[in-house]
Amino acid sequence: MVIGSLQYLAFTLPDIAYAVNRLSQFMHRPTDIHWQATKRILRYLAGTASHGILLCSNSPPSLHAFSDADWAGDNDDFVSTNAYILYLGTSPIAWSSKKQKGVARSSTEAEYRAVANTASEIRWVCSLLTELGVTLPKTPVIYCDNVGATYLSANPVFHSRMKHLTLDYHFIRDNVNAGALRVCHISTHDQLADALTKPLPRQRFIELSNKIGVRKLPPS
Repeated sequence: MVIGSLQYLAFTLPDIAYAVNRLSQFMHRPTDIHWQATKRILRYLAGTASHGILLCSNSPPSLHAFSDADWAGDNDDFVSTNAYILYLGTSPIAWSSKKQKGVARSSTEAEYRAVANTASEIRWVCSLLTELGVTLPKTPVIYCDNVGATYLSANPVFHSRMKHLTLDYHFIRDNVNAGALRVCHISTHDQLADALTKPLPRQRFIELSNKIGVRKLPPS
């Protein structure tokens, strides 16, 4: 019941997305350790009750996203965790933290799957904005901190060792070739989606939460 409520709350708070996603994997057989972790989230929420995301009406109508994956981050099944944060102007409007469907054989594969997942979300948001009559001034950008995945997005040569990623590869390549999106490399230090793929030290978590846009809101 508590985890279900936290899942609903994570729709508006990206800073708890990873922790809630991780705990949701043990709902059928929870232990005392999971309950202690749940109470830690509740204490965090109690201490940040005045924090949230400020949506600005004068934010420019441009789309960009941060895409990341924690390669083989789960020590039980070695399945990677996908994450993305999508921004409309300066405001985060969508985010996700979830495990991939299978084991990735390299960090490039894990990151490329994450980029494909992010690209799918961007295309859906672009379609919605088009229906609303909103025209984007420039091509949406996906920021990825993996050089291999970034290079694969722009490389017209498809490597035989990546054949198991055929669908993701052609989906991203078609969108890049059509000018519908760009995939750019970004430093790991500036990768905001890092907070949605793995547990982080306190200082790094606070730093990324602030950069993501979760901050103390002015009184209403």
